[in-house]
Amino acid sequence: MVEAVREAVYFGRIDDEIEDYLDGAYMIGLGIRMSSKRRPDGGVGWVVQLLSEEVSVPASAELRTWAVPAEVKLLRTWTSKQLTGGTGPVRGALQVAEDATAQGQWVRIHTLLHSRYDVDFEGSGTSEFVVDVFDAPIPLEHPE
Repeated sequence: MVEAVREAVYFGRIDDEIEDYLDGAYMIGLGIRMSSKRRPDGGVGWVVQLLSEEVSVPASAELRTWAVPAEVKLLRTWTSKQLTGGTGPVRGALQVAEDATAQGQWVRIHTLLHSRYDVDFEGSGTSEFVVDVFDAPIPLEHPE
């Protein structure tokens, strides 16, 4: 059963510190969920949750382990399978997230284990990053 091992760690911006944090979690197989949040001063911060492991999805399933909220429209989804130019999955995901938040769009990142199989799919496949960009403003860090 996948459980949260680190409920919420806050980062004030996308930089080397958050990249190192995500790299470390990714290298040891922890699941990652990350969401952009609007700070009271207008800047953008990031809330990261670490899971005990990556959630597995069958080979033919949609690459998603974090449901899209009903109240917003999904603008686009990027996965680390789309990497080009030697950028690693963490840096690639962070670049997509940074570009979208610069446009004022809400972004969520999560990881998953994409199985090679549709039956008995647990534990055999490729680890991937998924970046969801929503057609919605970045939500407030602490809504009132």
